Amino acid sequence: MKDSTLDDCEQFLNDIGFIHDPPKGYKYEVRKKGSLVSIWTVSNPGFIFNNGGTVRCIWGFYNPKTKCYHAPINSTKHGDKVDIKSTTPYSAMQLNLNPLEYALFSAS
Repeated sequence: MKDSTLDDCEQFLNDIGFIHDPPKGYKYEVRKKGSLVSIWTVSNPGFIFNNGGTVRCIWGFYNPKTKCYHAPINSTKHGDKVDIKSTTPYSAMQLNLNPLEYALFSAS
């Protein structure tokens, strides 16, 4: 099956319990490929050195069968399961912080 963009992205994200709002200047885009749904952050920052004018970055993956989110390894491969509450609006990748870093960065 060819990669396809889901039509009503916002409704789909609400239906699966996606808790994040897009950061200022960004929007989310979802694509279904095989059994997984990839979630992308999309920005249009003005002039950039590519023809499309938009910048896409993988946020993470969602598996509709297991109802689990996965951190990305890269834009086509999913990694470990993650709790949606431990993710940020920018990425599902998990930070590997030592206790001092955790105390410093979680105090916000």
